[in-house]
Amino acid sequence: MAAPGRRRKAGARRSGRAGAGGRVVGALAAARPHLRRLRPAYPRPGRTGWRRWAPSWRQWLGACLYAITGLTCFVAFAYAVTDIPDDLNSFATQQDNVYYWSDGSTMARTGWVSRQEMPLDKVPPKVRGAVLAAENASFYSDPGVSPSGVLRALGAAVTGGETQGGSTITQQYVKNAYLSQDRTMSRKFTELLLALKLDNQKDKDQILQDYLNSSWFGRGTYGIQRASQAYYGKDVSQLNASEGAFLASLLKGAGLYDPSIGPKNRERAEERWRWILDRMVETGQLEASERATYTKFPEPSATSLAGIPGAQTGYLVEMAKAYTVKAGHIEESDFDLGGYQIYTTFDKARMTALTKAVQETQKGFDPEKRPDTDKHVKIGAASVAPDGRLLAVYGGPDYLKQGFNESNATTIPVGTAFTPIVYAAALEDGVVRTRGKARTPVSPTTPYDGNDQATVQTPEGPYWDRSGKVLKGSNDGGRSWGQVPLRQAVADSVNTPMLQLGLDVGLDRVEAFAQRSGLLASSLGPRIPTFALGENSKPSAIRMAGAYQTFAADGMHTDPYSVRSVTRGGAAVPLDPPKPTRAVSAPTARAVTDALRQAVTDGSAKTAAKVRAGAVGKTGTTAANTAGWFVASTEQESTAVVVYRMALTDLAPLPLTGLGGDTPGTPAGERAVRLWSEYAKAVK
Repeated sequence: MAAPGRRRKAGARRSGRAGAGGRVVGALAAARPHLRRLRPAYPRPGRTGWRRWAPSWRQWLGACLYAITGLTCFVAFAYAVTDIPDDLNSFATQQDNVYYWSDGSTMARTGWVSRQEMPLDKVPPKVRGAVLAAENASFYSDPGVSPSGVLRALGAAVTGGETQGGSTITQQYVKNAYLSQDRTMSRKFTELLLALKLDNQKDKDQILQDYLNSSWFGRGTYGIQRASQAYYGKDVSQLNASEGAFLASLLKGAGLYDPSIGPKNRERAEERWRWILDRMVETGQLEASERATYTKFPEPSATSLAGIPGAQTGYLVEMAKAYTVKAGHIEESDFDLGGYQIYTTFDKARMTALTKAVQETQKGFDPEKRPDTDKHVKIGAASVAPDGRLLAVYGGPDYLKQGFNESNATTIPVGTAFTPIVYAAALEDGVVRTRGKARTPVSPTTPYDGNDQATVQTPEGPYWDRSGKVLKGSNDGGRSWGQVPLRQAVADSVNTPMLQLGLDVGLDRVEAFAQRSGLLASSLGPRIPTFALGENSKPSAIRMAGAYQTFAADGMHTDPYSVRSVTRGGAAVPLDPPKPTRAVSAPTARAVTDALRQAVTDGSAKTAAKVRAGAVGKTGTTAANTAGWFVASTEQESTAVVVYRMALTDLAPLPLTGLGGDTPGTPAGERAVRLWSEYAKAVK
């Protein structure tokens, strides 16, 4: 049995709990009349008609407070969970690539997006001021959004209209860089949140710089730097306030304000240009006295097209890009994102001279009058400096119409222009005429049989071809020269000595010398006797110019290259340039050069000596008369020219007989010599 004291304590606790419960119940009972007033009563008592269903002012106030509180909580939550994306839209990061001539002037720009980033400090303050006056005068003081713009957008949404403009620069940048261009409330809401967050996280100058570098200005351009170049042909750093005001007008819609589109555009452009200048004065961006000097509309240049350049420039860009990607170890996908400045080796004056020389030569062709002889004529040409720099090339009539680059093509036999390489191999390595005997040295005066139809010999006897016939050499015109020194055989293009010399040296050694001189292994033909006459080898004009430059450089060879340097974002991109290597000894190179000098003095290319004193060179023809070559060297460069006929549909060589109305028997290389002569006279 419990003690009496314990029973009293338990009873007290129960009594306390009961008392507390009673107090709560009492409080609820007392509050019930007040809570009843807050509870909507529908229909409203004491009212009749429509008033029974109309909420009271207290109910309206409560609903608004609930809505505002809920909206505030929702916006705060949305702001907290919204992150600025790591990845920008492709057109906000992609740029174009700019190519420069060897003198530093702009040659071409390419890329899907025409844009080049420019630091804000390179944009003149008054140009920045024009943008601020036109788009967002309160940019440096606002929180990144425009309250009035937000209210207009909400009003349009409530009334069922489209979302409205009035965005700040920060909002416009967010839309350009992170979002789509859809005009929906959800996109606008996201834009506002991102703008607020971006304004809190980024410096205002950085936002303005990013905005100027990513905005659309028309004419295929993104960013104020490319816009300046497209409309005024100069960097943005060179713009004045008037020109900046015009470019700022394009931000409202380039399709409405580019004067080149039509008269209505011009009217709108001039009106907005004047308004922006006046607005700059109002906002303190421009002195009234300076504004008064801008009375004439700053006429932009005619419209320019972005993309792959045509004419000859397209071939240069193609080669420079390929070299940059390879030498810079750049992924092509990364290169296509743009932003590269490629400083090429191409000489603008030489390119002009070479193109003009080719065009003058082409005037002598009439494919309509002489379709059997003048149709499908192709010309490839290239000039290479002593250190391997490509100075000029002729790739074809127009890159946009014919992407096939004739200066870099490996489609036509090189013919007897190959024989100096055979000669160099013989002077360097000697010959073998008796099996098992040591190699015998030869010199420029070593005599060889130069008679037409001379039998080609091997150490075992006559050479039998695959048809079971004894192989005999043939000279141009069937001429027999008797015993001729090797030097003269090279200079006068006597075939039979060179055919025999190739076998005596060893075609494998000749091939090795050809590769050391810069010819690609893939362009060299099979090792059969006519290999020595270049009948089956098809090196490009670029590679032939480089090979002859080897002899002019005392036997040192540097592979031709088209780019001097590359930068991106102001930093140099490392390149692996070709390095000079010893291809042949200096005495051998000088001996070959001496033979080439004789060729232009009284040999196969003697007309060239009248054009350029000190020039050395060699013509080249093929047995089927399908190509006419001339490769020549001066102190400044080596140049290769090839004239041939070929239908690009089947790449089958066609004969040059009668080309341009020439009489039968005209040397195929003579036209190439004349073309080189026109070029050489222009670049003295």
